[in-house]
Amino acid sequence: MTYDGSVQDFDLFDTPVDRRGTWCVQWDGITDRFPVPDLLPFTISDMDFRCPPQVIDAINARVAHGVFGYTDWRNDDFRGAIRDWYARRYATEVDTDRLVYAPSVLNQISQLLRMWTVPGDGVVAHAPTYDGFRKAVTGLGREMRTVGLDDWAGLERELARPDARVLFLCSPHNPTGHVWTDAELRRVADLARTYDVAVISDEIHSDLTHDGSTHLPFVPYGEGLRWALVTSGTKSFNFPALSGSYGFVGDPDDHAAFVRRMDTGEGLASPAVLSLTAHIAAYREGGEWLDALRAYTYGNLRMLGERLDAELPELKWQVPEAGYLAWIDLRPLGIEEDAELQRVLVEEEKVAVMPGGTYGAPGFVRLNLGCPRSKAQAGVEALIRGVRRVAG
Repeated sequence: MTYDGSVQDFDLFDTPVDRRGTWCVQWDGITDRFPVPDLLPFTISDMDFRCPPQVIDAINARVAHGVFGYTDWRNDDFRGAIRDWYARRYATEVDTDRLVYAPSVLNQISQLLRMWTVPGDGVVAHAPTYDGFRKAVTGLGREMRTVGLDDWAGLERELARPDARVLFLCSPHNPTGHVWTDAELRRVADLARTYDVAVISDEIHSDLTHDGSTHLPFVPYGEGLRWALVTSGTKSFNFPALSGSYGFVGDPDDHAAFVRRMDTGEGLASPAVLSLTAHIAAYREGGEWLDALRAYTYGNLRMLGERLDAELPELKWQVPEAGYLAWIDLRPLGIEEDAELQRVLVEEEKVAVMPGGTYGAPGFVRLNLGCPRSKAQAGVEALIRGVRRVAG
């Protein structure tokens, strides 16, 4: 995670950015999830950092052109930036003839579910489960079935059910930050082949692994099964409001069907040009910034770990293998449900932290530490005070 550029001392990340009044979901939309205004938020998984300067410069140059007509995502610049990123970062060769584009990762997932399932079919995911997956599945009339991360017997049991059609693989996993190993991915692929279940691998957190952990794209594991990899640079480089995602669909016929669906049935042939611009600049020029970001957010997580070890050692919390989201199990302190802790955090500590029940795991919290150190410290101290008050 070495960085030798202009943000070597993390000034870019330490400096707070006022996001209020920008229609920001995390700051301005806080009352959509929490009943009290003006809370300090640690919620939705975007970061309080400006995009890489190289991305901002590229966007400004494109805006200066002044014409924003219909755009083709199948251009060589976009395809080449993605191909080279996977080669450099993951030593993985990707076939850009299998590339697809969509407004968001969840949109890709919804399209794939429409292609590969019918209402009533079973869709399997690991628990705890990102709530966006659940909404996509149940909103389309499919049945969500979950198993624990380490429950391989349960996973096989669910995949073996006659109406199981799709396995969601969140890689790295949200909210736990688990990075799947080669042995685990091989085991997942073997089970999917055995029971003829398609795999959708959501890899939007893939660029955010920490030292000692290596993300492995699902691409090489897909032989002999129906699969898709869905992802975006919006998470790593913090431009989700520009929209845009891409992926790879393994089977040529499935790929053609997906593109045709987007071009015709969905009317989404033309992407947002600033999203393409941002992706290309990020993948070509943003690598050092990303490494600095990873080091900075790892520092936030380390700070959290040190404070929990000092104040709540019973939790035995460990820094996750990836991401800037801290998934904290409070059950060792006797906190088995969310309501009272949430009341204390919101009404007394004036902070917004995602309750574990959102992801099917009451007694946990998910704390977003993709923010300046000063804000992270304020949130951690508020959480510790609130937990101690509730736990007695």
